[in-house]
Amino acid sequence: MRIMSWNVNGLRAVERKGFCDWLQRERPDILGLQEVKALPEQLSDALRAPDGYRAYFAPAERKGYSGVALYSRVEPREVRLGIGIEAYDIEGRTLVADFDDFVFITTYTPNGGNDHARVPYKLGYQAALLGYCERLRGQGRSVIVCGDINTAHREIDLARPRENKKTTGFLPYERTWFDAALGLGWVDTFRQLNGDVEGAYSWWTMRSGARERNVGWRIDYVLSSPELVERLREARIHTEVPGSDHCPVSIRLASARDLAQR
Repeated sequence: MRIMSWNVNGLRAVERKGFCDWLQRERPDILGLQEVKALPEQLSDALRAPDGYRAYFAPAERKGYSGVALYSRVEPREVRLGIGIEAYDIEGRTLVADFDDFVFITTYTPNGGNDHARVPYKLGYQAALLGYCERLRGQGRSVIVCGDINTAHREIDLARPRENKKTTGFLPYERTWFDAALGLGWVDTFRQLNGDVEGAYSWWTMRSGARERNVGWRIDYVLSSPELVERLREARIHTEVPGSDHCPVSIRLASARDLAQR
């Protein structure tokens, strides 16, 4: 099973840059999208119902803002929009899909803002999301969380850590969310399989040719609960994919059936 995540920075905008062709070429089993920036009725038929996929949308109340989506070749048992907290759900930040052997969550964590005014809101959301995921684990469920976390965890996760120590996305009290999650057993799948490889980024500012020079940040993640590690076969950052200021990230999982037959 191939699972992908992409902050498209406007689904209608990325459609004009070849998104539908990319989707049909890559054919991920599950794709989580962030920053959809549209209501479902504003999307083309090709985006509302891609060939071979079931589509689900959790838009923000504010038009042209935020929003997450799920395209899945496998029909979930249940799909929930949000985590049950209105202050976060009205911004279209979370979509939860219950599959047979794991729960999949696509998330768009708030940006703290240049003036840090939204950092408290961001930290509140992250705490609520982690609590929600921990409750699922407490029910015996395996969980995969993917999306734009809007935080670089370690210095290795951005090109210029020294210059950005006072920038939202790399503030010490933002990074502690990752420390807490990993301390609870959550797995950063990319680091799990690729180690401390340098220069691995998923977002670049659209100014000054940053992407061409690879002056970026790794702020898009696929996190898993620990029991899924034995099924991990691949974790990639797809820097070759254009169309957004972010690029897709992905994992490949062996099926539970394959493991049972080993």
